[in-house]
Amino acid sequence: MNAVTFTLTPGLFSDKEQVIACFGTLSATAFRYPTGVCGLKLANDRGELVVLPFQGQQIWRAWFGGQDLVMKSTFPYPLPTTEYLATYGGFLLHCGATAMGVPAAEDSHPLHGELPNLAYDQAVLSFGEDAQGPYIALGGNQEYRVAFGVHYRAEPEIRLHEGSSTFQVQMRLSNLRRRPLPYMYLCHINFRPIDGAKLVYSAPATPSHVFAHPTDPGSLPADEAGRLARYIESINADPSVHHLVDPSRQVYDPEIVMTIRYLGDADGYAHSLQQLPDGSAFYVSHRIAELPLGLRWIARTGDEDA
Repeated sequence: MNAVTFTLTPGLFSDKEQVIACFGTLSATAFRYPTGVCGLKLANDRGELVVLPFQGQQIWRAWFGGQDLVMKSTFPYPLPTTEYLATYGGFLLHCGATAMGVPAAEDSHPLHGELPNLAYDQAVLSFGEDAQGPYIALGGNQEYRVAFGVHYRAEPEIRLHEGSSTFQVQMRLSNLRRRPLPYMYLCHINFRPIDGAKLVYSAPATPSHVFAHPTDPGSLPADEAGRLARYIESINADPSVHHLVDPSRQVYDPEIVMTIRYLGDADGYAHSLQQLPDGSAFYVSHRIAELPLGLRWIARTGDEDA
């Protein structure tokens, strides 16, 4: 069937939840958080996503199989800001595209670039059917401009199929200037670590494929900073030491970041999962042609758990 599309406007969103469209077991519910940020709940018979259609098209919350997938944070609601750490608690954020990561002293770009909380003027809800069956999708279209330097169009999409506990996310970036556009991109996914879970991924657990970067201990006491440094050294000697999620033997305060050089399958996809003690799993696959490197970020501070 041809897709049926609806253009969303902020006027559709109010303090009271309202179902605005249904298609079989698929539904879309519009509401506003107490902070005024618009939220759109995309649901099927297996779970639901809460997306911020006009703020980065972030996936703020995700539940499937009765399991909350999202990191623990100090933010119960998204805040209407473009400052990355002033509203940080979502499940999936697009990062980049003119820059990415933590800015150095000589850099002028915001943390993780302009995409995470980019204001979208256009958000589109659609229903349709593809090779995987009926689906509901949220997409957007927004141009980003800096005079004499940057002009591109961002077109994200989130697609949830009927009867599925997985969903598809894509970001299309189109350069609208005559000269080539240098860009960086990160799909930042914040799963919650589950004690006793096992991390499985399509890369050898060798120092040439998994590398833990030095972490600034910040204001940690000397003994805690020493424990953190020794744990990073142990990962770099044998990456498998981090495969079993075990807070009694691991140190992720304030954080550890690893670079993973993934191997793809016959179709060019890399795979990662957190296998939970009950046998279920949190799962991600991505195309290594576009995203050859993975960054594994783990932070377990007591206030944050990601």
